[in-house]
Amino acid sequence: MSSSTYPFTAVVGMDDMRLGLLLNAISPSIGGVLVRGEKGTAKTTTVRALAALLPEVETVADCRFSCDPAAPDPHCPDGPHAGADRAVRPARMVELPVGASEDRLVGSLDIERALGEGVKAFEPGLLAAAHRGVLYVDEVNLLGDHLVDSLLDAAATGVSSVEREGVSVRHASRFLLVGTMNPEEGELRPQLLDRFGLTVEVAASRETEERVEVVRRRLAFDEDPAGFAGRWAAEEEALRARLAAARALLPGVRLGDGALRRIAAVCAGFEVDGMRADIVTARTSAALAAWAGRTRVLTEDVRQAALLALPHRRRRAPFDAPGLDEAKLDEILAQFEDVEDEDPEPDPDPGPGSDPEPDPGPEGPEGPQGPDDGPDGGPDGGGRPPQDGGADGPLTPDVPPQREERAPDGGPQDTPAAGGGEAAEAPAVAAADPFRTRRFSVPGLGEGADGRRSRALTAHGRTTGARRPRGRVLSALHLAATVQAAAPHQRARGRTGRGLVVRRDDLREAVREGREGNLVLFVVDASGSMAARKRMSAVKGAVLSLLMDAYQRRDKVGLITFRGGAAELALPPTSSVEAGAARLQQLSTGGRTPLAAGLLQAHEVLRVERLRDPSRRPLVVVVTDGRATGGPEPVQRARRAAGLLAAAGTASVVVDCEAGPVRLGLAGDLGRALGGPVVTLDDLRADTVSALVRTVRDTHTRRAA
Repeated sequence: MSSSTYPFTAVVGMDDMRLGLLLNAISPSIGGVLVRGEKGTAKTTTVRALAALLPEVETVADCRFSCDPAAPDPHCPDGPHAGADRAVRPARMVELPVGASEDRLVGSLDIERALGEGVKAFEPGLLAAAHRGVLYVDEVNLLGDHLVDSLLDAAATGVSSVEREGVSVRHASRFLLVGTMNPEEGELRPQLLDRFGLTVEVAASRETEERVEVVRRRLAFDEDPAGFAGRWAAEEEALRARLAAARALLPGVRLGDGALRRIAAVCAGFEVDGMRADIVTARTSAALAAWAGRTRVLTEDVRQAALLALPHRRRRAPFDAPGLDEAKLDEILAQFEDVEDEDPEPDPDPGPGSDPEPDPGPEGPEGPQGPDDGPDGGPDGGGRPPQDGGADGPLTPDVPPQREERAPDGGPQDTPAAGGGEAAEAPAVAAADPFRTRRFSVPGLGEGADGRRSRALTAHGRTTGARRPRGRVLSALHLAATVQAAAPHQRARGRTGRGLVVRRDDLREAVREGREGNLVLFVVDASGSMAARKRMSAVKGAVLSLLMDAYQRRDKVGLITFRGGAAELALPPTSSVEAGAARLQQLSTGGRTPLAAGLLQAHEVLRVERLRDPSRRPLVVVVTDGRATGGPEPVQRARRAAGLLAAAGTASVVVDCEAGPVRLGLAGDLGRALGGPVVTLDDLRADTVSALVRTVRDTHTRRAA
């Protein structure tokens, strides 16, 4: 172990994370581990420390793809390897940055040499470097879809493929996949979640003494890394020996029919999709038995494996956090108390380095602190079960319907409070059931992050043209345009034979059109008039449905509410749609309707966001009945605020929440001022038969005509 690497056994706490990493080191076929938790919890440090514990890797000398001399990859670009020398090196930990390009991940081909010389000049990427080691993806939930797809393909098949205009390169890529994420920044796609074998939750300790120990060890390491590592060398060596013993014991672990029935019953009881959960749970149970020095899987192994393998796979309501009901788990396993595997075999002597109980280390609970992460946790081999994310249920209590006051014109009016002119605050109501909504898009052609909402120039999509490469990296070759550019110069370049003489200036890259994700900013009316006839429940259901649509289309979201005398930025723009849903459920109603304040707040939020991320185009969704009350000239001020958004070219949609037999049509006036379509709550549904303006672009086109 390098003296600059924080010792794995010196990490304080973080038992679940350490156990998940160790189990994957014992049985890489488990499929990796996803670490969910707040920042500054030593995630990166712990992964680096684990890599230092892994056994050395024997490779073919001078092979850039780390081929195993005993079974070299027949497709290796550096092959064939018959009779090649051997070399031994430490196991690698390769980090995939969030902003990495696809070529950096999978590797790149020299297209100029491939076309002109017929040579497959291939520069390996991170997938090649991680082969037979650890691939660490920090903030995996922020990766682009195209990177995620390439990562999933390699993780599932153990092979990385690079295709460029008929030129193909393949090489082996098998690695221990470790990802980390902060749930506040957005959840992972279900497809990617399912690819991770295990998931664990981490959080900084709230115990004073444990936090003190974290800081003490971190400071000691920073002051003298080599000396600190030396003090933990014996514990590191013991853990390394136990890990090696468990790996050697794993092939002999017996997973009997009784254990398999328990696993199948648990997976069926939690209604997980597919069979991957059963397989991962079985492999994890066997690894737990080997870690404990046993050759037979027990019920306790199945229970611990389920707590690690199922929370992110169980079927749950939209925006629910992963979790597992431990009481239900125990109830399912209790049905098999009298069922034992046939012909149980005695456990072998664990031997040196194999302690059936986890060793907490010399100074109590251990866990890693590292240079890139703040203080927190590490593995002693044991594992506390993750805290239960809970059974599904309503997020907020239902409340009795409120009596609607009627204005002289027959419409609803703000209910006055006992002591003043504003309506009394009503408690939060639960949202109605979400539904699939119509798709709204931003007009024009953007160049934002990949997504599924509006048209944009992207790295992936249908080819619409060609252009000279931007920068030094050729993202996607347009073969016909390249040949067309090179053809007139062949005689001047002295071409002989069949080869085409291609220069750098001839290369053309494809212009592709796909879809981008947008910033969807919700401006929600929470005034007293919205509380009538349980209207707010329907409104929340509609906004929740739009949030689900934003999640599926890879959008960022923000939430502004206005009521009483001001507007509030309830959720700054974020990738965490789940946070938006949580804020929405807590939303109370009451007071007057400062519509102008809500629109002005939206204008200011978008101004700041344009500075932060100018390529991400916004879509403002105003959810209101169109009323404007409170302050001098509330209607005129609302129109002027709407004019500011329209003048900035901001795409918008107005969701008209007005109800009752008498309609004032105020939301329609607001839509015209904003220059966007107006839809009712009923028309918002994707299965509605009534005609609906499908995109904001259509409205802008009609106005321009």
